[in-house]
Amino acid sequence: MAPALLAAALLLGLYSLLYYNCLKGAKCRNQTSLQGKTVLVTGGNTGIGKATALDLARRGARVILACRSKAKGESAVYDIRRESGNNEVLFMSLDLASRDSVRAFAETFLQSEPRLDILINNAGVGSGGTIKDGFNLVFQVNHLGPFLLTHLLLERLKLSAPSRVVIVASNAHRSGKIDFENIHKPLEGIMPNFWAYCDSKLANILYARELASKLEGTDVTCYALHPGVVNTELFRYVPVWLKPLFLPFSWLFFRDPTDGAQTSVYCATQEGIEMFSGRYFADCRVQEPWPHARDDAVAKKLWEVSERLVGLVA
Repeated sequence: MAPALLAAALLLGLYSLLYYNCLKGAKCRNQTSLQGKTVLVTGGNTGIGKATALDLARRGARVILACRSKAKGESAVYDIRRESGNNEVLFMSLDLASRDSVRAFAETFLQSEPRLDILINNAGVGSGGTIKDGFNLVFQVNHLGPFLLTHLLLERLKLSAPSRVVIVASNAHRSGKIDFENIHKPLEGIMPNFWAYCDSKLANILYARELASKLEGTDVTCYALHPGVVNTELFRYVPVWLKPLFLPFSWLFFRDPTDGAQTSVYCATQEGIEMFSGRYFADCRVQEPWPHARDDAVAKKLWEVSERLVGLVA
């Protein structure tokens, strides 16, 4: 019995060292107040988005949760108000898979909200199919929808400057590629959708670079980030046969949403990082993404292609 208890204690100790030194990640430690500021968080009803919204609400911000599900959005509003003590937390309907929904949301937001200080493009999906606009769901929700949303809200961000755009990307960009002929086209199957996810995360980082270039001199800055590998609803598409293995592994070795939100909160609130606009962050510090995520010529072309795909130019 004693050897078994000793072995269990040793394993627990090793796991604790691994988790707190390698897996948990850095914590955003600034105390920046957001009193009088308005923050918009897409996908703020669950996971990283909800944890981010809660932190920013605790700092006194007016927080808008932009999400697809009214029931989940209103439930998250209730939770965040209760936990933060901040009643300036609101739900607004937004479906990033629909260009019409993005445009309708932006129109409603601009009519009802006089300022926008921080836009956090957090919402994302890991798999899907075809949407009515004819695009791959993953690329639409993870890149094209946020691209259009940011464009439509950009003047309000400029009027509220200094302001920020925060884009939740991923280290999965390492496996991504930008194939301008096919990147937006519908896909089927687990692996094709995984590659589409990687492509979309690469697009996030390239978009942040080009957006920063276009925003020079406006006092609006932007940042892309890797939240870590986080146990969220992003993995709801894991095949049923794999879940008995995947779920315990994710519980043990993935970050929880609060830990996963730390770099988002850092990029939204940390003073003095304006010089790093357009850069990529992980664990609350600047990091270099892989070389193909630093190709400014591809970033510029991606911007132009994205404008055409969302209907901003003919």
